[in-house]
Amino acid sequence: MITVIIAGGSGTRLWPLSTNQYPKHLLNLIDDNSLLQATYNRARKLTNKIYVVTGTHHLEHIRAQLPELDDGAFIVEPDQRDTAGCFVVALHHIQSRHDHNEPIAFLPADHYIRDLAGFVHSFKIAQEVSGKLERITLVGVEPTYPSTGFGYIQKDGTIDDEALVYNVVRFKEKPEFKMAQEYVQSGEYLWNAGYFVGSINTFLKAMEQFAPELKQNYERLLAANDKKSYDDTFLSFEKISTDYALMEKTNNLLMVPAAFDWMDIGSFADAHGVVETDQIGNYAKGYVELDGVENSYIRNEEDRPVAVIGLDNIVVVNTPNGILVARKDLSQNVKAIAQRIQKKL
Repeated sequence: MITVIIAGGSGTRLWPLSTNQYPKHLLNLIDDNSLLQATYNRARKLTNKIYVVTGTHHLEHIRAQLPELDDGAFIVEPDQRDTAGCFVVALHHIQSRHDHNEPIAFLPADHYIRDLAGFVHSFKIAQEVSGKLERITLVGVEPTYPSTGFGYIQKDGTIDDEALVYNVVRFKEKPEFKMAQEYVQSGEYLWNAGYFVGSINTFLKAMEQFAPELKQNYERLLAANDKKSYDDTFLSFEKISTDYALMEKTNNLLMVPAAFDWMDIGSFADAHGVVETDQIGNYAKGYVELDGVENSYIRNEEDRPVAVIGLDNIVVVNTPNGILVARKDLSQNVKAIAQRIQKKL
């Protein structure tokens, strides 16, 4: 198996810790490892054939965090063209280095997973069934609430009762809340976590049938004979996700339910849920003084002290990039605020 770690991102949901220049997957949110390093460690449980797709503005940070990888392991995008761009450049990079029938697993760099054994189990099954049936295989996550931020995968009957491999009825990206409620209540849907497994030949066959524009982009990169031609070709790609460009259109997907815990840390409320807190629910890092504070996430990345008095259910984050003070249950609103700030900068 080959793994491709997708390490892009705009760095807005966890501002001011995360920024465009230093996005979420580079941060140490839980322990001494960044989310990227944790993803790399999981990938090593699957294979030693590991690649990382990133942009030029993040490359040096990623090299510093993954010093064991050689230059050929980094697939560098000239600019961001969403995950469909990552997908195409990764296939282009790998096609000259590996057998076109070897399964490739695409892994986002910013997920939080504790159960490594379950992770390996799920991807081994996905690898086997994708290779055997020559079909793109997803690893879906059991939903815990009606999220409108994730895609949903509707499962059909199993093709392997013992391994629990399902046919996919349809792939629906980011539905409205009412529809998401119906999906979760039905028990027929799993979240799309962005995990796709298939060989180059399998992906190219699906692209040719369901997303010819992606196949054309791949062929245009193959035809590029120098760096300028390659960069210009890539920059002409539409900004679109793999989910919209290919997965929603494909009618022969397979799915393996994730046999592991999973979280996309999309807010400071999520971050608070995965770190160690004291007896009254506080997480405090850095030069922090608290008095009468409960159930709060306080993080100080500077030498000057941060003091908080008499508050509950809040987030306070102080960094050289800015200061955030928010009610914790409204921390999902940080993205819009961060985008406004970054436009002004």
